[in-house]
Amino acid sequence: MSLYRNRYFLFGILLILLGLQFRRVESFVLNEPSTRFIAKMTNTPLVDNSTTVGAIIEPVIPAPKKRVEPPRWLGLSMIAVGVVITFHSFAIPKHGGG
Repeated sequence: MSLYRNRYFLFGILLILLGLQFRRVESFVLNEPSTRFIAKMTNTPLVDNSTTVGAIIEPVIPAPKKRVEPPRWLGLSMIAVGVVITFHSFAIPKHGGG
């Protein structure tokens, strides 16, 4: 197999394994820096500071952690695409060399 075929094969296998992982997990919790990064990029506050109590509590809140629930179809679609790419790697013709 050429290096070109190997890359397709590896990418397909990685997608299959990542898809299996997404099928097994119901949700995962991001760490504090990731949660802050997502809040900054989406312009959403970490705490509802629209009230006076929210504005007072904001400096003393515990480390924020966001819970992410991936959709069920995401794992299956990653597995399907990974299988197609893996099978495609076998169909790519070999190029010269040993």
